[in-house]
Amino acid sequence: MKVFVYYNLHKKLWSVKALDGPDKGRVVHHANAVCLANATPKVSRAGRLRVLLERCKNVHAGIVGDLVAWTNETNDWRTYDDWATVTYNPYLYETFVYTEDKKEFTGSKKCIMVGREVFTK
Repeated sequence: MKVFVYYNLHKKLWSVKALDGPDKGRVVHHANAVCLANATPKVSRAGRLRVLLERCKNVHAGIVGDLVAWTNETNDWRTYDDWATVTYNPYLYETFVYTEDKKEFTGSKKCIMVGREVFTK
């Protein structure tokens, strides 16, 4: 299932929104950890500009991909020493960037979101 995943600031969990199927457009899961295949970042330019003007965050950025798994257990997923981390801050960047060198993240074959962190390979 193709999904859009974003960090929910109110629930402090990842929200998983279906992009196809019978639940298209609806949030189908809230989870502590989500794994996606064929992940690509998505940032709404208009949504980001609204954040910059109003200084109030809104849902305008996330990762799109094929849902592999989701769980509320995060202990089993802590084996990503060789994975790169990705971040997004609307006040600093126009898109998702790698944490280490701040180069633009354009997508990856696999992406894991745990806690508030995004790992990619």
